[in-house]
Amino acid sequence: MNNTDVTLELERQNYFIEQCREWVKKQSEILKRPLTCTAKTFGCQMNAKDSEKLIGILIKIGYVETDSENADFVLYNTCTVRENANLKVYGHLGYMQNLKKKNPNMMIAMCGCMMQEPEVVEKIKKSYKFVDIVFGTHNIFKLAELIYRRIETGKMYIDIWKDTDMIVEDLPIERKFSFKSGVNIMFGCDNFCSYCIVPYVRGRERSRKPDDIIKEIEQLVKDGVVEVMLLGQNVNSYGKGLDEEITFAELLRRVDEIPGLKRIRFMTSHPKDLSDELIEVMKNSKKICRHLHLPIQSGSNRILKIMNRKYTREKYLEEVEKIKAAMPDIAITTDIIVGFPGETEEDFLETMDIVKKVRYDSAFTFIYSKRTGTPAAKMENQVPKDVIKDRFDRLLEEIQKISAEETQKRIGSIQPVLVEDVNSHDDSLMTGRLSHNTLVHFKGTPDMIGRIYNVKLESAKGFYYMGTIVEE
Repeated sequence: MNNTDVTLELERQNYFIEQCREWVKKQSEILKRPLTCTAKTFGCQMNAKDSEKLIGILIKIGYVETDSENADFVLYNTCTVRENANLKVYGHLGYMQNLKKKNPNMMIAMCGCMMQEPEVVEKIKKSYKFVDIVFGTHNIFKLAELIYRRIETGKMYIDIWKDTDMIVEDLPIERKFSFKSGVNIMFGCDNFCSYCIVPYVRGRERSRKPDDIIKEIEQLVKDGVVEVMLLGQNVNSYGKGLDEEITFAELLRRVDEIPGLKRIRFMTSHPKDLSDELIEVMKNSKKICRHLHLPIQSGSNRILKIMNRKYTREKYLEEVEKIKAAMPDIAITTDIIVGFPGETEEDFLETMDIVKKVRYDSAFTFIYSKRTGTPAAKMENQVPKDVIKDRFDRLLEEIQKISAEETQKRIGSIQPVLVEDVNSHDDSLMTGRLSHNTLVHFKGTPDMIGRIYNVKLESAKGFYYMGTIVEE
């Protein structure tokens, strides 16, 4: 897709934003109140970023954002990584049917990864006919046009793209936080892990131009952002397919040079593409956070091969050793799947061994969820549920024990903390985040939000610290 096509598409969407703006204005006059909108996001940070863009378009159209699902425009941005994510969405839709009967002006839109599955769209067409708009992951920039088509036709409007090479920049966005922001650096995934639906619903990898990324971050910093999270399904493979030869490490180097930016995070790193260059850039940076999320998924070479992960446990441990040698204080977190088809007790014990060797600060542990359309869903030797539960509980216990021990090591140290919010349980406390990504609670006031303070870590309570601000 060339620059001219993208520019024309942006102009086209701005036209539909204006058309919808006129319609919203007329509706507001008829109802004698502003029209409201809300977005409910399921799943990953990529989805959260997409929702900010979608809400930005709705606000530009003239809607006023609210937290209530009893809004005039309700958008569900869905996830389909695990089956229970789908079930949650259907549960919300059942609830919405009654709300829509009471408010016939309400519009309901469904988007995100779940909508890329043809059987889901069929189910919505048959069982949830009150839904107004259905679209996927590749054409979120078209929201205003989709609303316009729905108004025009008066019927459910469906627009699912199988794939795209289009990246439309400069659309409106409504950020959730004033001081931190996610920044997409790439879209899609080329890895095709045998258990994962993401490449099928997010499409093939495509990277944004580095200049566009830098420009976006510079603007965010001007707007008061101090921390960015660079987002991609596999950030380590950033740069493939671009005219300019660039690695993820080089992009990080450029982001690091942006004046006024205080912190840089990124996720997710695939172990097979982790480079020595990236470790070196992280080591030498004062802005890149001392936290690396490096999914292992399984500690068994046999299972890793069936998963199509393209690395071995030995290679993974070698990379971890390099990372810890370069940055001894780094926090490493991971993802682990328990109960992958054919997993034996021996395979599971190899995963436990990896956990003990790496000593993760924390881990996201998942029970294997069969996703229709992936190779793993057709595999034999599905592990019995009682065996999976026993392994899951043993793994969780080990991770929590190690995590508590690792957390203790930082007690007494003074760490820079980005203040993020008022504590949800005690409004005399503020909640902030270490460079290592761990939460800290300490006495403070709301005017501190968005700034970085030095905090002495006094005690550890499981996965978080209690601390005290240290005066400069």
